[in-house]
Parts: sequence; structure tokens; C-alpha cells
Amino acid sequence: MATARGAERPSATDDTHGMKRLSATKNSPDALRPPIIDDARALELFLEMLLSERGASAHTIDGYRRDIEQFGASQSLRGSDLAGADNAAVRAFLSELSENGLAPRTAARRLSALKQFFRFLQAEDLRADDPCAMIEGPRLSQPLPKILSEDQVARLLAAARFRLAENSGSARAHADAARLLALVELLYATGLRVSELVELPFENVIEGRECLLVCGKGGKERIVPVGQPAEAALAKYLPLRELHTSRAGHSTWLFPSRGGHLTRHRFAQILKKLAIEAGLPPEKVSPHVLRHAFASHLLANGADLRAVQKMLGHTDISTTQIYTHILDDRLKAVVRNHHPLAGAER
Repeated sequence: MATARGAERPSATDDTHGMKRLSATKNSPDALRPPIIDDARALELFLEMLLSERGASAHTIDGYRRDIEQFGASQSLRGSDLAGADNAAVRAFLSELSENGLAPRTAARRLSALKQFFRFLQAEDLRADDPCAMIEGPRLSQPLPKILSEDQVARLLAAARFRLAENSGSARAHADAARLLALVELLYATGLRVSELVELPFENVIEGRECLLVCGKGGKERIVPVGQPAEAALAKYLPLRELHTSRAGHSTWLFPSRGGHLTRHRFAQILKKLAIEAGLPPEKVSPHVLRHAFASHLLANGADLRAVQKMLGHTDISTTQIYTHILDDRLKAVVRNHHPLAGAER
């Protein structure tokens, strides 16, 4: 078909992702159209970017996949596609989540996933606009982390030591008790994320230096001091470590289990049983609560906020500062209860 003199005709070209898209002139109507892209391929490209450029974990990538696929399913019910969704579609999806009683924090996470997905498509010229650009997420209050008192942590550790002493007869039961004591001591001594702890390679234990080499979020490495009590618990556990491996008898993990390493879920289950033995409410005890206890107890005893940030592996110090709010509340209580003028009328 002939074109008018001087006019440029858009042509279909292969892009770097192996897809057909329109190569249009700046002022042509086609420049405003989103490129044609298959939904499944668009999602895979985004997830590949998270893995290769951001070093996202498999757990993180699965979360993004679920959140974005849920929106895709919603679009499909409306007879629309995922990659070509507009602002109204995203807003309608968020309204559905709210009407279904979804927690604001979960809705905010799903919106965040969509924002990053569409921002990626726009940056890669796989669509012309970002339908989430003008959408604000639900306002969230910053919840204070759940923590255990120093006395409660002491009771938990005492229960773990008692279990080790009581299970000296059976080799396997003794090994299980030694592993649990090492896990709890290390978690409270280092403040590691539970995934960092259960996935710690055996070679990352720096013997003689009371340190661990930890690979955190985004593949960032940090050295975390351990301390003598945790080092002693680890020394009791290491000779028994191979009892948790498969019949092949060797594992690269510090906390092996048959078929791999101890899972986060299994550790959480064992920890709740230990909480009951310690006389603590099991719903108040989890690996993450022990991480919170590590940070808040350090700060309460005068530790530097920047040092705690490094040990926790926080990129942004504002994430660490949430623990200072707990201390602020405690200090206010001290003033209310003990200052001589606290109860005076003004």
C-alpha cells in the first residue's frame, strides 16, 4: 500500500527480547500504543531481571510471581490482558482486594509488585506508559516489632540447655537437642534472618574468630560476631552434625537435614515447642521475634545504632530505627514510674 510522500511508515522489528514490536516515528499515532507482548513472556522477563540484576532470592521471586499472576487472573476474568492493563484496571483490582477484606499491608505489597512490573515494562519499551504511576498505596502504620524480654530469652535458652542435658542417652535425640541449642544461641547472638541461619554453609563458620560469614539479601556478604555462649553451643553441636545428614553422610550446610538443610518452617515448629517447655506463650515466639530481641536488647544496653544496622544487614538505617521506638516507650515508662515529679499536678 502506497504512503504519502514524506510520511514514515511504522515497521515491525524484532526487539532484544525476541518479540515483535512497532518501530514508530516520534509523532505517529503508533508511538502512543503499548507494544504487543505476551503476558507470560513479560512476567518471565521481569522475574529474570529480579534474579540477574537485583539478586532476588527464590522466595522473593515466587512472591512477585504470585502477586502479579493474581492481577493477571483478575484481568483475564474481565477479558483483558496483564501487560496491557490500564490505570482503571489496577484501581479496580485494588478495590476488589479491599472489598474482600484483604489486609492493607498485603494490598500494599501487591501494588508494589505491580508498580515494579509495569515500571520495568516501560523502561524496556515494552509498553508506552506506567498504569500505576499515579496510584498511591494504602497508608500503613509502622507496627512495632514483637519482642521478648531479656528474662524471657533467658528462660528459652535455659529450656534448650535442659533439653540437651535430659537427652544424653539417645544419640539422635542428643544431636537434635544440641542442634536446637546451637540454633537458638546463634539466632539470639547474631540477629540473623531465619533464612540466613538455616541456609548457612558449613564453610562460613570462621573458627577461632567467633564470627560467621553471612550472605544476606541481594547477595550482600557481611561478617557477624557470634560471642562465647553461642560459640560454646556450636562446639557441642558440630561433632553431632553429621547425624542429621542423609546416609551419604556429608553435607555442605551448617544445619543439614535429609535432602538439604533444615527448613525455616521446621525450625519455627521446634522453637514453638521449646517455648511451651520454657513456660512462654508459643504464639509470642518465632525466629523473627528472636531477631527483634537481639536488636532491641543491644540498643537497650547502649549499642550503637549503626553497628546494629550492619549486624542485621539492613540497607537503610530507617529500618533499624524502628527498634528505637520500643526503647522510647520504655524510657517514657521509666520517667512516669520513677521521676519524683511525674505525678505532680501542674
